[in-house]
Amino acid sequence: MELGIKSLPTEVVHRIAAGEVIDSLAAVVRELAENSLDAGATRVVVSLWPQQWRVRVADNGCGMDLTDLQQAAVAHSTSKIRSCEDLGKIASLGFRGEALHSIAQLAELEIVSRRVMLSEGWRVVFSPQGQPAQIETAAIAPGTVVTVANLFANWSSRRQGLPSPAQQMKAVQAMIWQIALCHPHVTWQVWQNDREWFTLSPGVTTHQLLPQILRQVRLSDLQEIKVEVMPHASIQAIIGLPDRCHRHRPDWVRVAVNGRMVKLPELEQTILKVTARTLPRDRYPICFLHLHVAPDQIDWNRHPAKAEIYLRQSSYWQEQITQTIEQALRISPANLPEAVHSERVGKLLKAAEAQGVYATSRSVQPASVGQEAVETEEDTPHPLIQLQAVAQVHNTYILAEHPSGLWLVEQHIAHERVLYEQLLDNWQLVPQEPPAILKSLSLAQQLQLQRLGIEVEPFGEQLWAVRTVPALLLHRDDGVEALLELSWGGDLQAAQVATACRTAIRNGTPLSLTEMQTLLDRWRSTRHPRTCPHGRPIYLSLEESALSRFFRRHWVIGKSHGI
Repeated sequence: MELGIKSLPTEVVHRIAAGEVIDSLAAVVRELAENSLDAGATRVVVSLWPQQWRVRVADNGCGMDLTDLQQAAVAHSTSKIRSCEDLGKIASLGFRGEALHSIAQLAELEIVSRRVMLSEGWRVVFSPQGQPAQIETAAIAPGTVVTVANLFANWSSRRQGLPSPAQQMKAVQAMIWQIALCHPHVTWQVWQNDREWFTLSPGVTTHQLLPQILRQVRLSDLQEIKVEVMPHASIQAIIGLPDRCHRHRPDWVRVAVNGRMVKLPELEQTILKVTARTLPRDRYPICFLHLHVAPDQIDWNRHPAKAEIYLRQSSYWQEQITQTIEQALRISPANLPEAVHSERVGKLLKAAEAQGVYATSRSVQPASVGQEAVETEEDTPHPLIQLQAVAQVHNTYILAEHPSGLWLVEQHIAHERVLYEQLLDNWQLVPQEPPAILKSLSLAQQLQLQRLGIEVEPFGEQLWAVRTVPALLLHRDDGVEALLELSWGGDLQAAQVATACRTAIRNGTPLSLTEMQTLLDRWRSTRHPRTCPHGRPIYLSLEESALSRFFRRHWVIGKSHGI
C-alpha cells in the first residue's frame, strides 16, 4: 500500500547522511528522474534550457493528491520511509526527503500533478522554505510535471564554479544513461532548448538498451546472462564479447545495485581481473553488472547522492561475479541462438527426406571419440557447443562443423589458450638435469627469473645455470631461448602467457583428424575460449543463415518439400 508524504521523526533525520545533493543541473535531473521511477513511471520526458538554468521532468507515474503536493518540498518529508528501522531495508531510489526542499531553496520550484483515479490535478508553486506559495487546479493527465527555473539564481558563485553548459549537458546525458540502464522498461525522451536531443526506447532487458547508448556496439556483440546466486538475490550481466568489442578506457565497467548505478571499486576490479587475459593490450571490457540484493544487505546511507554504498559479503559477490562472467564467455548452445534455429530446420529437413524419393541416411561414418565426448556433456547444466573437426586449411586453421554452421579455428592460439589456463591452474616448476646454461645475464634478468621462482646460480664467467624450469619447457630444444624470454620482465601471469605461446603448436604444423578433434575438445572446455591470452580472436564463425543468404537459398521449407 502506497504511503503518503509525511515529515520524518527527528531521530530518523539525525541518522540520515544528508548533504549537498543539488550541485548541478545533472543532480537536479537525477533527483527528479528517480522520483519519477519511484512513482512507477514507464515514460519520462526531460526538457532542458541550460542557458536559462531551467529543467522540467514530466512522467506518467502514480501522481500526487493535493495533501501530498503541499508537503512535498518540506525538509525531510517523504513517502519512502517512516522509521529508523526502514533505513536498513531501503527498496526505493529516494528516501531522505531533502531533494525537493533543496531545489526550492536554490531555484523556483513548481509541481503540477494528478493522482491516478482522481479527476483533477493541482499546480503548486513553492517558496524558498519549501512551503506552498501558490495553489490552483490544473488540467493534466495522470502523472507529475516538475519545473525548476533559475537554478542558483541567488548563488552566482555556484554558477561560476560549474563547467560550461556543453559539459553540463554531457553530464546530464551520462546521468540519464546510467539511470536508463538500470530501468530498461522505461521510455526516455530528452529535449534541449525545445528541440529533441535523444530518445531511448524501452527494452525487455538492458541488452536491448546498451546498443542505443554505445552506437558502435551491435546487439550481437553482447552476451547477457542472469544467474540466481542465493534466495532473493541474482546477478544480471551484459558483457561485450572480447573478440568483438572493447574500449580504450575502463569507462564502461559499470556496477548497479537494486536499480541504481554505484561505485564499488572492489567489484569493478574483479571484472577487470577476470577479463584481463581475454583482451588486447591496453584494452578494457564493456561490462554492465546489475546485482539484485536483499535490501538488508546494503547500506545506502553513506553518501548524499547514494553513489557509494556498503555491500555486505563483498568477497562472496566477487566470487560469484567471476563465475558469472566466465559462464557468459564460454561457447555453449545457450550463447548461440543460431543453433536453436538450425536444429529446428534440421528436423524439418529430416521429415521432408522421410517423405521424399531422395531420403538418405545421415549416419555415413561412426561418431569419432571426440564427438562422443561432446554428446555426453549434453546432460551437464551448461553443455558445451558441439564441434566436429572436418579438415585442416594451410596447416594453420581447423575447419570445424557445429550445429549452426562452420568455424575456422586457428590452431596455434587455440592451443595457447588451453595451455595458458592449465598454467594458471597449475604453475609447476620442475628440476632440469642437466641444467640449462644461460650466457651474459644482467642482474635485472637474474632477479626477474628468481621472482618467478626459477633457480639461477653462477656457473662460470658470464655463465649461469638454471636448475628449475616451468614443466612445459622441460627438454625442449628452444628451452634456453624461452628462459631468456622470461628473464626480460613481466609478472608471473605474463610469464605464463609467454610459456603458453612458446609451447603451443605452431601454425604450419600438419595435424591428423584425431589431433584436430582433441584440440577442439580441449579448447572449447576452457574458461575463455573466444580469445587467446593476447586478446586475439580464436575462431571465425560462418553461420548457416549467412551461408544460406550468400547462396540465395531463400525457399520455404514446408512448401518446397511438400510438408
